[in-house]
Amino acid sequence: MDRAIVDSLLNRLQSNQCKPANERVKVIVDRIVHDLFHAMNDLNVTPDEFWTAVNYLTEAGRNNEFGLIAAGLGFEHFLDVMMDEQDKAAGVEGGTPRTIEGPLYVAGAPVCQGEGRLDDGTEQGEVLFMDGVVTDTSGKPIAGAQVEVWHANTLGNYSYFDKSQSAYNLRRTIVTDAEGRYRFRSILPSGYGCPPNGSTQQLLDQLGRHGRRPAHIHFFVSAPDHRKLTTQINIDGDEYLHDDFAFATRDGLIPAVVRHTDATDIHANGLNAPFATITFDFALHPLNSAVRATDVQRLRAEA
Repeated sequence: MDRAIVDSLLNRLQSNQCKPANERVKVIVDRIVHDLFHAMNDLNVTPDEFWTAVNYLTEAGRNNEFGLIAAGLGFEHFLDVMMDEQDKAAGVEGGTPRTIEGPLYVAGAPVCQGEGRLDDGTEQGEVLFMDGVVTDTSGKPIAGAQVEVWHANTLGNYSYFDKSQSAYNLRRTIVTDAEGRYRFRSILPSGYGCPPNGSTQQLLDQLGRHGRRPAHIHFFVSAPDHRKLTTQINIDGDEYLHDDFAFATRDGLIPAVVRHTDATDIHANGLNAPFATITFDFALHPLNSAVRATDVQRLRAEA
């Protein structure tokens, strides 16, 4: 079809208005419809292909997998890159790199002062002690910062979504002490894959891609008068470390994992087996009216 015919049809559709519109919504929807019409025309999309896509999206909604699809197609990572470029243009530099939130956060985790234990003790895994300091971008420690942390178990499953786990297992909010320090005990998580029979993996299969994520630990870090940080660290050595289907691996977010096998260290930490430690500091930017807010509004689970 001639592009002029497509544009004429788009003009008729987009001028069909009987009451005041939300101008921001209208300009976004008009642009998306414009680009989709031309893509369908250029690629000669058939009615069968179109309705297959509609049916797929309907099923993905039933499966509650749009969060995974957004990550798998790179949209969530693209939002991070856009914010990085906006920060750069505004002269905002330094700080801990951001990366995707993912769809598995649950609000309301128990709050601990200074340090806490994330796991409920029911699962045998390699014990992890993680600690660090929350500072501003000049290196000044921030007392009373909130470090919200959540991660998967050794099977790659998250509490709340995995009903076999106790409430808030591997989820806590740790408030930093007077020196800006946080510390927690947990178990090293495993990476995970998209549900093998789910909508996301179905699409990835069609694209010739896997749906695996490396082992990682999620964080929200926030403090008064500072920009909220959404990030995660990856566990070094994972086979998917630089092949994450969600494109979340970023330089500066792969801390060293130190293994402790000395009996003295083991017993000093109240353990009977080797364990791992990770030290990672978070640096927060001050609030800045020149850049977009980092506290993203989206639907999240709440137990």
